[in-house]
This record gives sequence, structure tokens and C-alpha cells, in this order.
Amino acid sequence: MRKSMSAVLCLFALLTLRTFCASADEAEVKIEVVFKPLECAQKSKKGDLMNVHYDGFLLDGTQFYCSRSDKAGHPQWMVVGVGQVIRGLDAGMLDMCAGEKRKITVPPELAFGTQGKAPVPPNATVIFEVEALAVSRGPRSMEAFSNMDQNKDRKLTKDEVKEYLKQDYTKVGNPRDDAFYNKIMEDIFMKNDHNHDGQISAKEYNIYEHDEL
Repeated sequence: MRKSMSAVLCLFALLTLRTFCASADEAEVKIEVVFKPLECAQKSKKGDLMNVHYDGFLLDGTQFYCSRSDKAGHPQWMVVGVGQVIRGLDAGMLDMCAGEKRKITVPPELAFGTQGKAPVPPNATVIFEVEALAVSRGPRSMEAFSNMDQNKDRKLTKDEVKEYLKQDYTKVGNPRDDAFYNKIMEDIFMKNDHNHDGQISAKEYNIYEHDEL
């Protein structure tokens, strides 16, 4: 009963609108928290793996990107805070909870700059509506590596990574099918198994050279 109530609270959590700013260099990213669940097991930090849906808009309301229609509609997984997306979006997704929704307004210097990037014109302020589906410690933290490395041999197998993903998505109440986990796992190995031996060593894993590794 307690677990059922917890799930209900997560689904029908408090709707709020809270605005604050995140600084990156001298420019500021405006962040509006549109929805935040009552329960938040962990907040995203630099180096964490996030699974998100996001839509991109110009100030006049023109939509230039929608993750729900790109790549077969799968939510995007990314390592936050390391430059996999534009700087303003990176900064705007820090300290998010799984289930949280934000409206992130990014100035040109932290978006696509003076050159723009089609269909975004030069010097454009852009707005992203972001929904965080899952937040995982890692994939570069020692905590995540230790949790995945079930036999403690300092190497990660595909089965270990896949099992970790399953547990993490189930923990936040968002379990998926095997095809979803396989896609993420194969992508992780494609980018990190540099010697192609079917395992990710501690050295391969720690491409950001975190102190804790």
C-alpha cells in the first residue's frame, strides 16, 4: 500500500512554477520549474546520465526540434554537464529530479551564437521544454561503476551495464522493454569500449578523469 501511494504521489505530484537563473560564464540561463515530483531520490550533477525528452523553440514560438519525433521518438540519453548539448541546455539541466519538467531559456551566446544553426537563425535566444525521465549516478562516477561492476573485477560487461539500467529505470517507476535497454547499452559500448574487447575497463570508463575514479 505504501509503495502504491508513493507511485501515486510521483504521478500526481505538486505542480509549481519556480524561476531561477543558472550562470555559465557571464551569460545567464533562465530556468522555470514547471513540475517537480514530491519525491526526489537524487538530483542531476555533472557527469550523470540523464534520459530526457525535450522540445526546442524560438522566441516567436516556432519549434525547431522535438525529441518525440526524432530518432523514432525515443527519449534522448546524455551525460549532463560535459558538452554533449549546447552549453545553456547543459547548465539548465543540472539539479533536476526524475519526473521534473523545466522551461529553459538560453541566450544566443550559450546556444547557437552569431552563426546560428539551421533552422535556428544567428543571434537567437532559444527555449527548451525539458522532461527528465531518469537520472542515474554516472556513467562516470565511482558509485555507478561500483554498482554496475557486480563481480568487482574493475571491468564492465554488457550484461552488467544492462542490468544496472534496468534497475535504475525500475527504481524511478519507468521500466522499459529489452529493446530500449539494449539500444542504450550498445551505444555506451560503441562509445567507450575503445579496444573492442566487449568490456569497459575502469580506464575506458573514466574519460572525464573524475577524482573519485
